Amino acid sequence: MSTEFRIEATSQLARAGRLLTPHGGVETPVFMPVGTVATVKAVPQDILEDLGVQILLGNTYHLFLRPGVETVRKLGGLHSFMAWPRAILIDSGGFQVFSLNELRKITEEGVAFRSHLDGSSHFFSPESAMEAQIGLGADIIMAFDECTEYPADRARTKASMELTLRWAARSKKYFEEHKHEVPWNHTGEGARATQSLFGIVQGGMDLELRKESAERTIEIGFPGYAIGGLSVGEPRQRTREVIQATLQHLPSDKPRYVMGVGTPEEIVEYASLGVDMMDCVLPTRAARHGLLFTSEGRVSIKQARYTQDAGPLDPNCGCRVCQRYSRAYLRHLYASNEVLAQVLNTLHNLSFYLDTMRRVRHSIRLGEESGSI
Repeated sequence: MSTEFRIEATSQLARAGRLLTPHGGVETPVFMPVGTVATVKAVPQDILEDLGVQILLGNTYHLFLRPGVETVRKLGGLHSFMAWPRAILIDSGGFQVFSLNELRKITEEGVAFRSHLDGSSHFFSPESAMEAQIGLGADIIMAFDECTEYPADRARTKASMELTLRWAARSKKYFEEHKHEVPWNHTGEGARATQSLFGIVQGGMDLELRKESAERTIEIGFPGYAIGGLSVGEPRQRTREVIQATLQHLPSDKPRYVMGVGTPEEIVEYASLGVDMMDCVLPTRAARHGLLFTSEGRVSIKQARYTQDAGPLDPNCGCRVCQRYSRAYLRHLYASNEVLAQVLNTLHNLSFYLDTMRRVRHSIRLGEESGSI
């Protein structure tokens, strides 16, 4: 098998379903924690399982540089390497290469770039990006795309979209020819399993180009579709407009993935629009800076006001952090620069995001109004 997607309930535009992968099922809409270099920072895999994480993200660019694709492949792929038995989605590295800015050069063939680690020179083409992702062995991999900068004029945006479409076709061709080379494809139950390649819709902030990109990406044909090129500096309202407009042109029977979003409020809103999959570094990154999400709003635990606060971080949260530790203790850990501060802060934020999505799925299945999700 590769992936299968089933919609099991709807509430206006929102959908609740199940994405079946070679490494287990994923209830949607789902928030996917980001584990860029085969780790969700500060959280061991057994605790991620306890939190109910169904699918993690990895990143081709970072793993390509360290420890290297061949190392991961020889160790049985990402699942075996990082001791994670559940589903993994991996980004092609297109966004990370885009972020290098002055360290990259884009041509029709691909992207030449220098490592942010040591300045060494490398090259990604759609074919080599597919080769790397197949070698890493995630359940879901992404077509190699060019992320359009913001702001960009229409001519630049259209040229970038056209390049992404040509790269999508090349990505699919290489994938179809080599998809059975995935590391976990050679033993046991996995012998009948293959990865799935999702396409990515680009087009910047231009809604007409987004429509064209969606239609032409669908013509190439993928089992799932992502909306990329967001969170690149545009206003949040514009992000929403692009997502809402683009969703209208994506197949209703395929999973829809919005890449790199968002706040707790945003992921609820996007799920209500019909998005099935989302990821963002925000809960883990914010945790490392002492910013915590709660049912009563955001808490900057570094503030002195919490020095003697004996109450839980969030009285409405059932996570292991809120059940055991006070705000005063969490503030003390952060002020003392203790590693445990990062661990506990990250645990809470991930729990908050995951609980938020559980409530969303429950609301959809109850058939409640999308406004109450």
